[in-house]
Parts: sequence; C-alpha cells; structure tokens
Amino acid sequence: MSARWGESWVDVALVKAGRTKIRYPAAVVADDGTRITVRAPWAGEDVKDFGFVRFEPGDVFTEHYWRDRWYAVKEVRAGDGTLKGWYTDITRPALVSRDELVVEDLDLDLWVSADGTLVLRLDEDEFAASGLAERDPRAAEEAERALDTLELLARQGRFTRLLE
Repeated sequence: MSARWGESWVDVALVKAGRTKIRYPAAVVADDGTRITVRAPWAGEDVKDFGFVRFEPGDVFTEHYWRDRWYAVKEVRAGDGTLKGWYTDITRPALVSRDELVVEDLDLDLWVSADGTLVLRLDEDEFAASGLAERDPRAAEEAERALDTLELLARQGRFTRLLE
C-alpha cells in the first residue's frame, strides 16, 4: 500500500458486470489478513436519496471487506458522526493487492438502519435480471446465502457482531 500523510491507503474499486462502477481512495484502518477495514468520505458527487437513507457529501463510510466472505459491510455516518446505518453489498470475496482493493458487486444489497428496526433487501430484481444464476450458479447460490444470513443476523439484533 502506498503511504500518504503517514497512513496506508488503497484504491477501492467496485466492479459490476465486468466494468468498474466506482473507484476511490480509502485510508486503511485495519487488515488482519482476512478482513480489511477502510474509511473514506462519500465518493458520490451529489446526494443519493434512496428514500430510506440519504448518502451525501460529508458522510463517512467505514467499510469492511473480507477475503473469504461474499459481502462487504459499510457503516455510514453523517459528517457530525451520527450513525445512519449499514449498507451491505453482496460481492465476491475481496481481492486485495498492495495498493488496490477490488470487489465484484453481485447486485444484491441489504440496508440496516442505525436502530436496527428497518432491514431492507434491495435490488433482487437486478440480481434476477443479471443472469448470474445461469452463468455462475455457485456464485448465485453464495450471493443468496450471504443475503439470507445477513438479513437473519439483522433481524435477530446480531448484525454488528460481524464487525467485532
């Protein structure tokens, strides 16, 4: 990883359907060889209003990626530090090199509100339309299993244990 201002940094690349959807620099918070945690400001240029949460300039994302799990968990905080919740991308396991972290987005997502009362499965229609189940049945099964597991943990109030 390259060093800037005394910290380690990586470029995070989110790939979808073979193309880089977004790329941004992030400070490495921790890396135990299995999970790498990075922190970065909201990488979008504008506000993204999902209806249940708004991502906006000033928000800070603490992102947890695993080299052996089929998801990435992003803790989202407002600029003043207020927890908004957790946005989880269902992905292939992260590929981490010296200065880059690459994850392949498999379309499914999960939102868990800060108080844990709102748990939403997202983009299941996109997942079905992606054709992944036909192209790579194992990956589709892993993705669906990951989403089911995360939703169950969230509904049982045990979601944040993933991050301990």
